[in-house]
Amino acid sequence: MYKPELLAAAGSMEQLKAYITAGADAVQIGEAKYGVRLPGSFSPEDMKAAVTEAHKLGAKVYAAVNAILDNSLLAELPGYLQTLQEAGVDAVVFGDPAVLMSARKAAPGMKLHWNAEMTSTNYATANYWGSKGAVRAVLARELNMDQVLEFKQKSELQVEVQVHGITNIYHSKRNLVQSYLTHTGKEGFSAAEADRGMYLIEKERQDERYPVYEDENGTHIMSSEDICMLENLHELMEGRIDSFKIETLLKSEHYNTVVIQSYRKVIDAYMADPQGYDFNDEWLDAIRAVQDPDRELSYGFFYKEQVY
Repeated sequence: MYKPELLAAAGSMEQLKAYITAGADAVQIGEAKYGVRLPGSFSPEDMKAAVTEAHKLGAKVYAAVNAILDNSLLAELPGYLQTLQEAGVDAVVFGDPAVLMSARKAAPGMKLHWNAEMTSTNYATANYWGSKGAVRAVLARELNMDQVLEFKQKSELQVEVQVHGITNIYHSKRNLVQSYLTHTGKEGFSAAEADRGMYLIEKERQDERYPVYEDENGTHIMSSEDICMLENLHELMEGRIDSFKIETLLKSEHYNTVVIQSYRKVIDAYMADPQGYDFNDEWLDAIRAVQDPDRELSYGFFYKEQVY
């Protein structure tokens, strides 16, 4: 029987337990060295404890190994993937083929979720990665509703889409924030402290702020608004999308918990009676009550004609 998964990224054990309790069916975690734009880093030891706790609560754990890898990480990669398998991780999220090739030998049988960010735009490419061992495709955020539904109809893989939260619009492997701080003589003020209060503002659009986030994998410019597909989630469920991702980055645990609870209510209400389903405005009101007034809730690209 079809039942979509509700997925959220967690940055700590406390968040993992809070998000599962709030209604998440699965959590995505990772180590900063191998995962991009994580809300927190889990060591291999932490990963094992997280899997044990999540499984006890009836949820799955996906490990993000979606960084842009360079030669220096290749020697360590097989051992890391083997550690993830031994820890009981339910799937690895990857974008670099090096991860898939290493997993074949070091972690045979490990489920693989293909996430190539903006390049995961068509079902033929997804099916190619499926032929190599991937079981899920994480779709680009720039696809509209028709493209998402066609992708699901013609893909042989499970399909995951982001339905809530901030999105990445630019990535550089360079540590631009830390370089700037060093250049200006503010070396004691770390990029980790700065990225939660630094924004880019375009001269022509002074009312829009683009958060700057920096981690071990470089600098990331984030969207000025948050996706919110709560009201229209039924369209994706009618299309039998397999997994709904809530992006928790740069949001408080309280905010994310409220969001997860609202999406859980929508999914449960629809699944209980698809034909008689009726949206309850209180579910969206709960999110609006905790939403940053400077960040608009939007449909992202779901109802736009263009791909990019």
